Amino acid sequence: MFKHASSIPETSESETASSPSLSVSDSMRRRATIASVLGNALEWFDFVVYGLLSAMIARLFFPSDNPTNSVLLGFATLGISFGARPIGGLAFGIYADRYGRKKALTLIFCLMALGTLMIAFLPTYASIGIAAPLTLVLARMIQGFSAGGEFGSATATLIEFAPKGRRGLYGSFQMVSQIVAILLASIFVVVLTKTFPESALTNWGWRLPFLVGALVGPVGVYLRHRLAESPEFQAEVERLGDRPSTPFRTVVENHRVELFASFCMVAALTARNYVNSIYLPNFAVTHLGMAQANAYLTVMMAACVMGVLVPFTGWLSDYVSRRWVIGFGLLANAVLYPILFTRFADAYTFVALVQLQLGSAVAYAFVVGPAAAQLAEIFPVGVRSVGVSLAYNAAVMLFGGMAPFILAWFGSVAQNAYGPVYYIAAVALLCLIGLRLVSLSKERHASQCAAPGEAAVASPAREQQA
Repeated sequence: MFKHASSIPETSESETASSPSLSVSDSMRRRATIASVLGNALEWFDFVVYGLLSAMIARLFFPSDNPTNSVLLGFATLGISFGARPIGGLAFGIYADRYGRKKALTLIFCLMALGTLMIAFLPTYASIGIAAPLTLVLARMIQGFSAGGEFGSATATLIEFAPKGRRGLYGSFQMVSQIVAILLASIFVVVLTKTFPESALTNWGWRLPFLVGALVGPVGVYLRHRLAESPEFQAEVERLGDRPSTPFRTVVENHRVELFASFCMVAALTARNYVNSIYLPNFAVTHLGMAQANAYLTVMMAACVMGVLVPFTGWLSDYVSRRWVIGFGLLANAVLYPILFTRFADAYTFVALVQLQLGSAVAYAFVVGPAAAQLAEIFPVGVRSVGVSLAYNAAVMLFGGMAPFILAWFGSVAQNAYGPVYYIAAVALLCLIGLRLVSLSKERHASQCAAPGEAAVASPAREQQA
């Protein structure tokens, strides 16, 4: 049988176990899990809906005689909101590491719901002219700012409430929430396109998924307001005798290698999602004439496959080194993706697109499942939220949010359909570099803690051993 990969217990977990005031009941853990994943799900639901409807939204808010220009502007708006993500990640990361996960998560959800509500009721260019695209950009930036703090704070909460030896499994719930959101968003858009005629969709139908997303807001705020504070964060405050005062300076001065390693891993983690969930369906519809419902159906099928596999790979990483599980997924995708994409580029059929989506989903499930736990464990609890937030949002902004725009531009300039293959290969190489840096960081930390008396204060980020 497998043995747990984590052989060194975390300081904070042992403290939690020995302190009755910091004990975690099953109901507390369940509430923390639901509250953490709900915001991440709303973020991705909104993003995927916007991405899948971007061609229609572009025509309504960025009218142009050249349809390609409208699509490029729509994708640019999709990406421009990511400029606010690092700022939001920094602000909310510092806030969560100083004042607690609960307060940060509640405020994040309020802002996220506000941005979604603005889009749901925003008049189009035909009604208010230039104010329409400007307000759309503002709403997307509000969403980007709030979403910037979501992943780091919510992931820290999930990992810190997880039972000992189950961080990979619990961290995978964060990734599953993204997958479920992609699936629900795809189903919603398919139902819309199948149910309503084009005129109804253009006039008001496209607003419905954003309205539903906004209605989730009050539920999320209520759940997060009732959330207990993270036991590890409380233990850290008790250990220090005060709240961490300078988490940003600490993470930048003492954890630069960890920041860059996390950045590299997130680059690969996010690139595949944005390429396969946003760019490929739009490419199939715009350039190949594939029916919208069929293109979106491939995204739904891939989401179903990953929804099943990701919890398994997260669980597996609790018994096998997370870095080995992620490395296997990268290698499998490096082999499968060029083969399946070439078949798609040669045939441009629905079946070929399904094969590409499903093959990539199976391989990448091994990258996605352990990712949240791997990212959180790199950083000590006192800088965990700001560290994960900075690395995650910088990588998502550069390699995720701008991916559809970059690939659309590359395809129009180079007249080459293989942009996704080159793009994913490049970020996979970055991820391998990040995994190696994580290994070196652990070795360096282990040597520093080898002196007598120091092992007892080993960083809680070092639970996972290769």
